[in-house]
Amino acid sequence: MDYVIEPQERPAVRVKNGGLFPVRRIFCIGRNYADHVREMGGDPKAQPPVFFTKPADAVAPDGSVIPYAQATDNLHFEGELVVALKSGGKNLDLAGARDAIFGYAAGCDLTRRDHQARAKDAGAPWDTAKGFDASAPIGEITPAAEAGDLSSARLKTIVDGETRQDAPLTQMIWSVEDIIVALSQQFELKAGDLIFTGTPEGVGPLQPGDDVIVETGPCRLAFRIGA
Repeated sequence: MDYVIEPQERPAVRVKNGGLFPVRRIFCIGRNYADHVREMGGDPKAQPPVFFTKPADAVAPDGSVIPYAQATDNLHFEGELVVALKSGGKNLDLAGARDAIFGYAAGCDLTRRDHQARAKDAGAPWDTAKGFDASAPIGEITPAAEAGDLSSARLKTIVDGETRQDAPLTQMIWSVEDIIVALSQQFELKAGDLIFTGTPEGVGPLQPGDDVIVETGPCRLAFRIGA
């Protein structure tokens, strides 16, 4: 069947040492580091995991100059570990969750904080706060076998040379496998899915010209905020 308009190219992320990872969906978990929950005014033990999504074409590659988001004057960074899936399914157990992992990357959940605050006050969805253009910058994906054990890794976000976030991944309330299991109870996960696993305390605003680096284990992301 002929398309009535030209189809868009599928978004993809570079893989370390070659190749491209085609992106199907982007899932994100909120409130997954206790200190960040507290800094946002919440109780880390009060609620189950909170999930939201971003469109696949929100990805921006390592080294990008990302325009300052439109319709906001309060753009925030949230450095995160990102998990890339090579398989999926429904109602996975912990072993199935581990087997589904292709690799890991450093990412940043860019957020229009003013939109998020209005949505929270109104009990409304977070779509405009989280799912805007280029809101999911992500570095190269390191295959799981190369990444090794990340249990002792730290997540760092550096803005213009100043470390703004620095926390061990062990502070996550829900582990990577827990997140995959919980998501698979609500969605059928598939190869090509990306999962942003939450951010620690220290989130803050960005300005045009800011250089941002996110590092965790062997994974690294760097980008700049443009005008």
